[in-house]
Amino acid sequence: MDKRLKIAEIAARTQLSISTVSRVLAGKANTSEKARSKVLACARELGVMEGMAAGRLLLNNLLVFAPQRAFDERSDIFYFRVLQSLSKGLASHEVRLRYCALEELDSDAQLFLTRINEPETQAVILLGIDDPHIHDLMVDVGKPCVLINCRDRHVRLPAIAPDHRAVGELAAEYLFEMGHREIINVLCLRRYTMELRLAGIRDAWQSRNLKFNDKRDLLVVPSFSAKETELQISEWLKQTSAKTLPTAFLVGGDFMAAGTISALQKHGLRVPQDVSVMSIDGFNLAAVQDVLLTAVHVPRDELGIEAVHMLQQRLVRPDAPIGTLLLNGALTIRESVRRIRQGKRRTAVEREGLYDD
Repeated sequence: MDKRLKIAEIAARTQLSISTVSRVLAGKANTSEKARSKVLACARELGVMEGMAAGRLLLNNLLVFAPQRAFDERSDIFYFRVLQSLSKGLASHEVRLRYCALEELDSDAQLFLTRINEPETQAVILLGIDDPHIHDLMVDVGKPCVLINCRDRHVRLPAIAPDHRAVGELAAEYLFEMGHREIINVLCLRRYTMELRLAGIRDAWQSRNLKFNDKRDLLVVPSFSAKETELQISEWLKQTSAKTLPTAFLVGGDFMAAGTISALQKHGLRVPQDVSVMSIDGFNLAAVQDVLLTAVHVPRDELGIEAVHMLQQRLVRPDAPIGTLLLNGALTIRESVRRIRQGKRRTAVEREGLYDD
């Protein structure tokens, strides 16, 4: 099928001016909703939408639902940065971005319906909203939608998220490659995404024919805060003999890593000379107490930008197959993890190179 824009033909069929058709197909904001709907319907009928440039975003109003903490950098820096990346992804488009706070679970369904049925709401982003009733309502309303870091259990809505399971496996696998076998995993399991990371860690243990024991190998912290992690690690260290100390801690966030390192240092242990510490995060704190953190970076700044691209595809091809895009983590090697040789001898980290500059 000829997939050229066919502006003149669309104008003739819709009885709108060529300039109006051009503005709609260019994603401009200065057109009425009625004209926009007529042009897009005709364009789809003529097969024009499939041939349009990927750079066009055929909407002018986007509503984002997210937990209240996402709007405060001090409460949830991860989601706050995702919102920033969403704004960045929309910077080149004439799109008005609006926000609405919604609980992750037991959400206010009436508030959701009120906001989503507003005439200016052309498309929706759900960030971290796990409530299945909200997902059901989103499907019923039928407006274009992309989920970020959450999932529709009935797989009816497109989604983008970090590959949390692969992130956990990558982090644990690196410690194994560095010779560590006695590893304590310090995690906050407040959400299913953290459970997925733990599942990935278990996968790494299983691939090495090692048995993961929750009582021995896992410490669960109620939040991601440095203070709570430090208190729990300190208490654990008091009850653990020096002979049974692990060679490494794998920690589920940079602030948790800061708490872990503080507890170890107050216990008289050096990082990484005595114990290694690795983080799953790697954005918030590059260094803790002058210790440069080895970490697996969880995709964050890319999520909003890629969600915009995914939304573009849904607008152009609304009948395309629905799926979930999982983004890989990235290993960043610094100085907080040391290699363990046979007999648990640690190899020192050399700051200087082998050759003169």
